[in-house]
Amino acid sequence: MTQPLVEYHINQYIATITMNDPKTLNAFSTLLKAAMMDALNKADADDQVRVIVLQGAGQNFSSGGHIGEMLENGMDSDALADKIHFMVSEVAEISLKLRNIHKPIIAKLEGAVAGAGMNLALTCDFRIAADNAKFVQAFVNIGLVPDAGGIYLLNQLVGAAKTTELVMLGDKLSANDMARLNLVNEVVSTDALDASVLALATRLSQLPAKALASMKHMINTHAFMGINEALDMEVNQQTMMAQTEDFKEGITAFMEKRKPVYQGK
Repeated sequence: MTQPLVEYHINQYIATITMNDPKTLNAFSTLLKAAMMDALNKADADDQVRVIVLQGAGQNFSSGGHIGEMLENGMDSDALADKIHFMVSEVAEISLKLRNIHKPIIAKLEGAVAGAGMNLALTCDFRIAADNAKFVQAFVNIGLVPDAGGIYLLNQLVGAAKTTELVMLGDKLSANDMARLNLVNEVVSTDALDASVLALATRLSQLPAKALASMKHMINTHAFMGINEALDMEVNQQTMMAQTEDFKEGITAFMEKRKPVYQGK
């Protein structure tokens, strides 16, 4: 029997949403994003859900965008730009949904937390990371710009100077690096990850839900008011980048496992 791309379970007022495509490290394909949105809508509407946990199967959170789907129509500039416009728009909808659900959302992070995967984690309210988690704003490495709210979220959380470093250099960060930047709430061993996430989710589930919802609404108003405009800008900029020669070189080099040679075109 085929396993669903997103698994959804409720226990003791806690909804656990699991991205379940371990062969791609839970990359955001169109099908996975649609299933994820369905699960988020279900959790949002269910009065028996007070807390949401977002996680990935196979000991990885997410590798980000689905490169195979991105290239399924070939390297023709217009077709590629149209495909990327569609995919970036979809992941933007997930980011907005995560902020607009007025219930606490915990990202359980391990293994690969890359690209859009990292940015969707930043969109959540809490982040608990295993000590094996690896984070990266991978976009510059293939000639793209961050999506899923990346630059906007990082600006809000760590400021413009550190954001510039993270997105322009695209260096990998450990879980401890993220903790030093206050981008994760806690770093634990891989063996302790499940228990730590459950402890936080249980604690949140026992707090006054209406007060938590009001707090998230106020945090959105004060800290994330511009996210809609930022996501729209990302979609436009990413579509433009998809038509550049540097992007074609970057994605070709990625597929061929070699260092790209950029020409600034």
